[in-house]
Amino acid sequence: MSEFINKQININEHGFNPENLREALHKMLGERFRRVSYQVTQLHGGTVGDVKLIAGIAETEDGNPLPYKIVMKTNKFGRCSVDHGFMRWRREYDLYKSDLGSVFTDEFRWPVCYLAEMSRDETSWQLWLEYIDGVSGSDLTVSMYEQAAYELGRFQGRINADTPVFLREFKNLTSKDFLWLEYSQYMGGDRHKWIRSGDCTLPEHLRRMIINMDDSAEPWFEKIGRLPVVFCHQDFWNTNIFVTEAGVRLIDWDTTGWGWLGEDIAALIADDIEITHMDEYYRKCIPAYYRGVSEYMDVSEGENRVREMILLRFGYRFVGGCMNAETDDEKEMCKNALQIIYDWGESNGS
Repeated sequence: MSEFINKQININEHGFNPENLREALHKMLGERFRRVSYQVTQLHGGTVGDVKLIAGIAETEDGNPLPYKIVMKTNKFGRCSVDHGFMRWRREYDLYKSDLGSVFTDEFRWPVCYLAEMSRDETSWQLWLEYIDGVSGSDLTVSMYEQAAYELGRFQGRINADTPVFLREFKNLTSKDFLWLEYSQYMGGDRHKWIRSGDCTLPEHLRRMIINMDDSAEPWFEKIGRLPVVFCHQDFWNTNIFVTEAGVRLIDWDTTGWGWLGEDIAALIADDIEITHMDEYYRKCIPAYYRGVSEYMDVSEGENRVREMILLRFGYRFVGGCMNAETDDEKEMCKNALQIIYDWGESNGS
């Protein structure tokens, strides 16, 4: 095990040992270096990790200067330590130390890890990762969303058709109950009470949609439970997706585990997106996803439960946005999202 946390004398003000940077660059560039300069930029990071971009010039032993960019991600016990009974804080490290990298393709993969270090007392880790230069977040186009949905479907279909032994035996993954636990956290809370109170300002048909969701939750989950269980990212939204000329790259694997077919697409369509595009994402991403899945699995869109998944996972989030909005625009945006979900139900006859 590495002692990078315990060797405090070797840790610089940016939180890393420069020798670890040299070793990661050696694995990335295939050279040994006599001098390495660097500048550090704080990145937004994921749910539980601290992420920095390290960039500079690495001078080889024969004097050749090589520019580089590499990402350093650090996490410590205590940052979202436990999630549904699993050690979430170390999940991404555990996955990078596994054989998961071997199941990806050029079209869909995570960033390459050049060095993975765990502290001697196993309370912190550090990953040195490939820097992904691509389109992400609100800059993704509708066609890029569609591409990401298709490649995700191919990936999940391929893993489902031939699940590697190491994944079946992996102990530190979220369980297929993730969606239920996400939904059930709102039961009895302020949002659950508000939607049933005289203070609720939502139109009656939207209020009834949420109440009917609660009344229908048990049969909905029974239907969802008949879907195939697939290997899910469980945080599949636009800031974690990068589209490059070579394919789709997906970062932040700390919530990864098992879930139902379509769960990740529900997040892609509804999680912190521009509401004006929500309907278009729904109508284009779901068919693209099923095209990808169907290359490896015998499924049909008749098994599509994405609308129910969106309502179960995000319905009360949008209710909370209406209830706690600081501006009329924020309230209107969340109300519009609920209206779009309602319209999907009307068009489907549900």
